[in-house]
Amino acid sequence: MNTYKRSDMIFTHGRGCYVFDQNGKKYLDFLGGIAVNALGYSYPDLVKTIRREAGRAVHVSNLFHNPFQGPLAAKLAKWSGMDRVFFTNSGSEAVEGALKLARIAAKKKPGGATKTRFLALENSFHGRTFGAVSITHTLKYREPFEPLVPGVDFVRLNDVADLEAKFTDDVCAIIIEPIQGEGGIYPVSNEFWNRARELATEHGAALIADEIQCGLGRTGKAFAYQRLAGLPDIVVVAKPLAGGLPLGAFLAREEFAASFSAGLHGSTFGGGPLTCATGLTFLDTVERKHLLANVRARGAELKAGLKKMAAKFDFIREVRGEGLMIGVDLDVEGTPYVAEALKQGLLINCTHDHILRFLPPFILTAQQMKEGLSKIESVLARTERPAKSTAVPSTPAEALTLAAVR
Repeated sequence: MNTYKRSDMIFTHGRGCYVFDQNGKKYLDFLGGIAVNALGYSYPDLVKTIRREAGRAVHVSNLFHNPFQGPLAAKLAKWSGMDRVFFTNSGSEAVEGALKLARIAAKKKPGGATKTRFLALENSFHGRTFGAVSITHTLKYREPFEPLVPGVDFVRLNDVADLEAKFTDDVCAIIIEPIQGEGGIYPVSNEFWNRARELATEHGAALIADEIQCGLGRTGKAFAYQRLAGLPDIVVVAKPLAGGLPLGAFLAREEFAASFSAGLHGSTFGGGPLTCATGLTFLDTVERKHLLANVRARGAELKAGLKKMAAKFDFIREVRGEGLMIGVDLDVEGTPYVAEALKQGLLINCTHDHILRFLPPFILTAQQMKEGLSKIESVLARTERPAKSTAVPSTPAEALTLAAVR
């Protein structure tokens, strides 16, 4: 269906941090399949696991145990500080499950019949299914499908006063991306997160961390909320979890997880033996190869290099993000720079029309980072500069104002 604006090229295979098109041209991947290919392409240990398990059992159904689902859940619980895990096929599906868990947990509390509202943040993105798009703020994702799921209100990013005003006793959950991804790489402040944690506890609501893009090592920590004080109640993950195979999950503290009983939620494919075995290999590799340290080191190099470019190119407004999740905010349209990068053998993308997004694999070397920074500078220098757009906001608050005017 006509849902993607694609180039004419066909990517046929990849090795490490590089991917190749049908003509054999090589591209350095600074997009990582949109934060999915954390171990790059054809990582030997992932290939070995997939080949082995494909020859054993791809699927057995969740009516039975398989050898890998429990161990992967235990590993995720250890990484996250949560107690229980439910496996899904995608991030959007994990978000749906998290919303259901938060709603039923609230209903089981005194006065819970009225605790049905969800709070989300302005500039947020949580997925494409009806529940997920209902808590996604960006108008272009919401308006074509209205009316959406009711009972959702949006809080201004990092505005504690707005949070306090909207966090009433009928709220069952607030969902927060510790670093907004699709919204433009905007980190949540410590003050905002801490107050959300306090209010969720005070009102008997769930604090849900959407770590689909920023989690599982992307920022140099296991989870992006670990740079903040206070654990969430529910955590949503997906993207890199099975190294490119479709696997997501929502994790929860026991207080919330216990609200589910047999038959209240389910998944035909979620958590199958092939994907869970691959997920275990991914997490084990991150630990064994000390890849979080590499993410922090390469991320520091990326951020420093981009900030040097910001001093050179006056159309760069800001460089922000953590680890290997970096955004470059332009005061011009970003699409021409993405196109030029492709010509020069570099994969990046643009979100919110004017923010260049960088999500390289965790295995990136120092030499490959130098190569990538050199290509980025060449792209910025060679691209014919687009005209400034009055519709380009510099902050999430300005984005809302412009949307309201339209």
